[in-house]
Amino acid sequence: MDKEKEQITAEEIGATENRLLQAMAMQDGEETEPLQNFTAYAGQSLPPDQPKSKMYDIVEKIRTVSDPEIPINVYDMGLIYKIEQSDLGDLHIDMTLTAPTCPIAGILPQQVADAVAELAGVGKVEVKLVWEPAWTPDKLTDEAKELLELF
Repeated sequence: MDKEKEQITAEEIGATENRLLQAMAMQDGEETEPLQNFTAYAGQSLPPDQPKSKMYDIVEKIRTVSDPEIPINVYDMGLIYKIEQSDLGDLHIDMTLTAPTCPIAGILPQQVADAVAELAGVGKVEVKLVWEPAWTPDKLTDEAKELLELF
C-alpha cells in the first residue's frame, strides 16, 4: 500500500447509508429486518510517526455517546464488547445493542465511530455491530445500575 491516506471506499459509504436508512425506517414504525453484519466507519489512517491515542481517552470519548431513550452512555450500558487498537492507531470496536430490533441500531454504532474518530491519535475506526453474546442487564456498570434506579 502506498503512503497516501487510506480513504473509506464508496462501497463502505453506500452500505452505511443503506443501513442508516433501514434504521430510520425502523424509527418510523416500518417493518424491517434486524440489522445483521452492520459496520460503521469513520476516520482516516494516521501518518506512521503520529502517536496513538491512549485507551483511557478512547473509552472516555465512547462515553459521550448515549442511547436517546436511556440516559446512560453506551460504554456504561455494557454495549461495548471489545476495543482493539492497531499499531497504526486504527480501531476495531465490537458493540451490541439491547435488542436486535432496536430502532436506533444503525445510528449508535455510527455515533460511536464518529465520536472516537475525532480524537487525535486515532486512525480509521470500524464499529461492528455484534449480537453474540446477547446483551443482558448484568452488563451494566455499577454506576449505570445506580442511575437506572433513579428513573
